Amino acid sequence: MPVLSIFFTFMDRMKSKRYILTYLIFAGFFLGILAGWLGGESILPVAEPLKELFLRLLRMAILPLIITSIISAVIQVGSGRGLGRITLRTITYYLSTSLLAILTGQTLVNIFKPGEGANIGLERSPDAIGVVDQGFGELLLHIIPENPFEAMANGDVLPVIFFSLLFGFFVTQLKEKQRMLMGDLFRAAFEAMMKLVSFVIWTAPLGVFGIIAEIVARTGFDAFASLGKYFLVVLFGLFIHFFITLPLLLKYIGKLGPATHYRGMLPALMTAFSTCSTIVTLPLTMKAVTETSGASKKAAGFVLPIGATINMDGTALYECVATIFIAQVYGFDLTLGQQGIIVITAVLASIGAASVPMSGLVMMSIILKAVGLPLEGVAIILAVDRILDMFRTTVNVFSDSVGAVIISRLEGDPPEEEIPDKTG
Repeated sequence: MPVLSIFFTFMDRMKSKRYILTYLIFAGFFLGILAGWLGGESILPVAEPLKELFLRLLRMAILPLIITSIISAVIQVGSGRGLGRITLRTITYYLSTSLLAILTGQTLVNIFKPGEGANIGLERSPDAIGVVDQGFGELLLHIIPENPFEAMANGDVLPVIFFSLLFGFFVTQLKEKQRMLMGDLFRAAFEAMMKLVSFVIWTAPLGVFGIIAEIVARTGFDAFASLGKYFLVVLFGLFIHFFITLPLLLKYIGKLGPATHYRGMLPALMTAFSTCSTIVTLPLTMKAVTETSGASKKAAGFVLPIGATINMDGTALYECVATIFIAQVYGFDLTLGQQGIIVITAVLASIGAASVPMSGLVMMSIILKAVGLPLEGVAIILAVDRILDMFRTTVNVFSDSVGAVIISRLEGDPPEEEIPDKTG
């Protein structure tokens, strides 16, 4: 049975070395609770340096990762000559589905308000969230940096994202030899940053221990009361996008019954769920959309690799919910206009989201820094992040596959195989 197959695949994956970090993070979380509860404020001289070590390393990685990931992604998308129409359709699809996912999450987090009434109590809460206090016109001007290097030095995230997008675009306008040289340079820099980020993430168990121990020592268990509610809100949003939004797009734009597509995608979705990586699932996704769902190899070969880099519907939904949740924890009741700025930031950040496990943690840090919320809020959501990562990666991969089918239909490409059923 498919359900049993998924279960045994999941259990087998959980035995692998890949999940040692997950175990260590859980261990850090629960040991932090125990240490803060038993040790009280006497644990603070140990907890605070560990917290600061992790957060400083995280801050160190944020801006270089933004620059290299976004520039390399834009170069990859824009380097195909003679592919203007399919590129435009692909980017339009990816931005549209990411926006739909974010709006779903935004609606749910405003209805259920999972962070309302919680109290972290780590440091003095910020008096305001800087970026959302600006008007929309001010924000647009602020996004354009007068001095990109000054923005980088000050840790001003939105101007750095804007500059990276613009710089990447104009790299694609260079002569072929120069474009390839710059593309190779930024891809290599991005790969180097991912190795550095992997190192930083391996310090997460120490950071989580320090942050959680400090929270429990100072405020007890109040901060965790709404964690389960937050988890369910994110999960509900992902289910809506996976079972309602994307199937509707597939049926009415892609002209394909969702049941057919779900059946063909089952091996890829199982792999995505267990590995939390869109790159690992790419060959299985390619096989499914061309052999079962009737997408052309041309469309699949163009859409899916790009989607593995920049199309992160599940991640974008999670980032939006988590940011508003953390704002609620800190006592901010954001207006829809202010949340709109967070939505824009989440869309921009999701463009450069890396397709590797735990990338959501780093991108979440980018958004918190961009909107002016303390990074300590990451520790609260980290307790359930790995489980949510499995679900949001599955949504990311499914969205990529739906995009390949839709773009193939819009391009009028002939299907690779006869589709057995179009009425699911």
